Order: sequence, then C-alpha cells, then structure tokens
Amino acid sequence: MFETDKPVQGFFGQFGGRYVAEVLRTALDELEEAFVDAIHDPIFKEEYSDLLRDFVGRPTPMVFAENATREIGGANIYIKLEGLAATGAHKINNALGQGLLAKRIGKTRIIAETGAGQHGVATAAVCAKLGLPCRVYMGEVDVRRQRPNVFSMELYGAEVTSVTSGAKTLKDAVNEALRDWASSFAETHYLLGSALGPSPFPDMVREFQSIIGGEVKTQSKDRGFHPDCMVACVGGGSNAIGFFAPFLGDSRVSLIGVEAGGRGTSLGDHAARMDGTGSVGIVQGYKSLFLLNEDGQVQDTHSISAGLDYPGIGPQLAHLGTTGRVQFLRSTDTEALEALKFFARTEGVIFALESAHAGAQAVKIAQEMGPGKNLIINMSGRGDKDIFITAKAIAPQAWKGFLSHEIADMEGIQ
Repeated sequence: MFETDKPVQGFFGQFGGRYVAEVLRTALDELEEAFVDAIHDPIFKEEYSDLLRDFVGRPTPMVFAENATREIGGANIYIKLEGLAATGAHKINNALGQGLLAKRIGKTRIIAETGAGQHGVATAAVCAKLGLPCRVYMGEVDVRRQRPNVFSMELYGAEVTSVTSGAKTLKDAVNEALRDWASSFAETHYLLGSALGPSPFPDMVREFQSIIGGEVKTQSKDRGFHPDCMVACVGGGSNAIGFFAPFLGDSRVSLIGVEAGGRGTSLGDHAARMDGTGSVGIVQGYKSLFLLNEDGQVQDTHSISAGLDYPGIGPQLAHLGTTGRVQFLRSTDTEALEALKFFARTEGVIFALESAHAGAQAVKIAQEMGPGKNLIINMSGRGDKDIFITAKAIAPQAWKGFLSHEIADMEGIQ
C-alpha cells in the first residue's frame, strides 16, 4: 500500500491530466498536496490501517475454488472475496481513505457519485462512522434498478439525489457531483469512487485500492504459489487497478481486464472501450478512451450491471491497455449471468454482476491455461445488491409472484 509508481504531472502516457475550470484548480491543488502529505504520515497510515482492520474487516479472504477448478479441468482458480468487506464491495477501501483525508484538511461535507450503488453505500457508511454529512448523486435509472442500495445509503443517513439529465446513469451522476463541487469546494470534499477524473483522483483511488493486490501478493506467497493470471472487471477501473497495481512490474503475471459486452456490438449496446471501439477524448476533467459518436459526443451505453456502463475508462488502465501490459476482453450480459450461476452452484458465492463479467472470462482462460497454473479472480463485490435484476432474469415468474404478494401486503390486501 502506498508504494506504486506515480505518473508524470498527472499523466499516464498520453492519458490523464487535469482539464477543469479554473474554479476547481485551487481545490485540486489543495487535495493533491494533502494526499501526498497524508500517505507519508505514519499517523494517517496507522489510523487508516486500523480502520481497515476493525471497521472494514481486512484482510479479505482468498479462497481456492476447488469445485469450479475440478469441473473446468484447467488452471487452479482462486477468488479474492472483496464482497466480504464491510458494505459488500471493494469500494469502502477508497471511501475510507478519502473520508479520513477530508477530515484531515477540514472539510465538513462529503459528496459522491454512484452507479451500481456500492460506492454510494460505502461513502454513506464511512460518513456515518466519521460524523460527516453526505450527499450521493445517482442516475434515476440506477436509483430504480439498485433500490436496495438506495435504501442502505439513506439508512446510513445520506441524502440520495436522483439525477434526471442525460442517460440518467453514472456519467450523469458524475456531472452533477462536479457541478456541486465547483460551487461548494471550500467546505466540501468530492469523494470520487473510481480511478478516473482529474488528477490527483486516479492516483488517490489506486493507492487506497492497492490494499487488494497487496493482500493477494501475501496470500499467494503464504500458499506457496505465484499467480500466473489475474482477472478483474473494468468499469471506471477502481477494483482492477487496485488488484493489479502491486503486480504491474511483474511480467510473470498476465493481467486481464473484462469490460461489459452488453447485448451486442453496436454503439449503445455495450460499454467496451478497449477493443478499438473507444476514442481519445477529454471528458469530466481527464483525457482517456471514451465511447463517442461520430460527432465526438459521449455515447449512451448498456450493461446488465449498473457499475460497468460508464462510457470512459480510468487513464492509467487506458495507458496499460494501449501499451499491452493489461489485456482487455469483454463479457456479454448473458455470459455474466451464466458465470454468476456457475460460481454460486460450485463455490457457494454469489458474485456481483460486475464481478461476474470477470468470472465469465476467467472460466474460459482457466480452460486455456490448463492444469498446474494459478488464476485469481477479483470478486469485487457480492450479488445481494443485484437481486432485483438477477431474480427477474433467472426466475421471473417466481420473482413476480413474490413481488405481487409483497405489494398486496403493503397495501393491506391479503
């Protein structure tokens, strides 16, 4: 943790940077200075580590997927169970780090964006723990399909603001959060959830999430093996870059990022940017690869998973992909659902839909690698949050009957 390479002036190759209105430059300069100071402060690191242990529940386990490995007949599959961290996903690692940083620099209010809802839940929980008021911006579409997470955020005391502009998903939530921050940065910290946005956010999120890869390195060594392949889903990229970061300089490890293949290959039907579909652009304060139409406008996307339908990718992952260090693949909605069912049946773990995209490719890769090799999947979150999506897709009639009964019960009709 806090040991990975830093970019040059906020750039990773041609990607990254700080493309913001003048009004936000002061806030970003202040944030960068405070972040660099904090990660070299033993007191800050100790407080963060103690809360990771006592509040988040780290280290998270890494389990050998023995049944899945036997059924597939290929490489040994291990699953890093980030879904067992507090609030159900990896997002809390970064939320906690940034929350502590915000308090350190005297901010009295937190805002955040969220797509699948896990970052919103993590931020809301951290704010409750640290005694900070919290507002979470969430696209109206995501509010509807991730209602359980909205309930949790509000239970933690956060104000959830539904965003009704644009496609009403994650990119629109980011836009609203940036507008809020531009008018309130003196007292507000924008707790951005993915490894993207203007510098120093990609660095901050990677550093706070690198605890995942650091634990994997230790857990693999303790079990007497070295990873041959590591697979993670990629939306904006926070779980993937945290998982990969400690291994970027180790050429023995193949690093695979899996994007949302959605329901087809046409623009608007998926959220895959790294297979030649993405175009270089500057959006929401940083330069990276985005899904853009012929006029250069951000294209609508689709994924069954609310956390993978963002049209851009974090600048460091864009750089790692274009230089060949990380290979990018895509999984469709259907493949993700099949992987979710496979690992539930064989290993007793229910992947979040985002992570199930990684699981789908991991099964194929393990078969290709063959016995004697070791592959690790980052299960970045667990699937509780997706029940209104997965139950409808897998068992629609039973789910419809249950919901009909619940609605009747709520209305007082038996």
